[in-house]
Amino acid sequence: MSLGRPGANLTGIAVRASDLDAKRLQLLREGYPKMSRVVVFTNVLQPPEYIKEAEGAARAVGVQAQIARTRGPEDFDTVLRGVPGGGDTGILVLPSPFLRQHRKALVDAVARRRLPAMYEDREFVVAGGLMSYGPSLEDLNRRAAVYIDKILKSATPADLPIEQPTKFELVVNRKTAKALGLTIPSTLLFRADRVIE
Repeated sequence: MSLGRPGANLTGIAVRASDLDAKRLQLLREGYPKMSRVVVFTNVLQPPEYIKEAEGAARAVGVQAQIARTRGPEDFDTVLRGVPGGGDTGILVLPSPFLRQHRKALVDAVARRRLPAMYEDREFVVAGGLMSYGPSLEDLNRRAAVYIDKILKSATPADLPIEQPTKFELVVNRKTAKALGLTIPSTLLFRADRVIE
């Protein structure tokens, strides 16, 4: 099977892009230059390859990675209490349906520890997170609608390639940055697709 010719009745839009972890860490480090270590926040159901990719991304960016796994939202504060302090630690939240479902509780727990964090999409930033970088969900939804239309007009799903995201968005919450005592560089703010004041 390939993305270009998936075969059977399989088609759609892929959301996971493993190379995004390194980009997310680069952006977080740009906004928080003191960062020398990152806590990779995940849940116990996360596929092991996602964690390995995040550890590799941390090495590539030159920061030390620590994995923090959680079983449920009741664990968020407990797990984050184990995060080393010292003013050089950031958080990378791996994409996860579970963490997305509990984003407000996670963002609040991170805020209580006063840690800069990078999330998968803007919903976390709207909830009070510092920044996010990921595929534009609006664009993915539009593209999915085009696929549905093609299939309803008799296209064979096996003939439609599985598409990868092409539009990405960076979202920064300046209010959260201010609460953390961070000054987000203007170069980063200029590149942001959305800045929450």
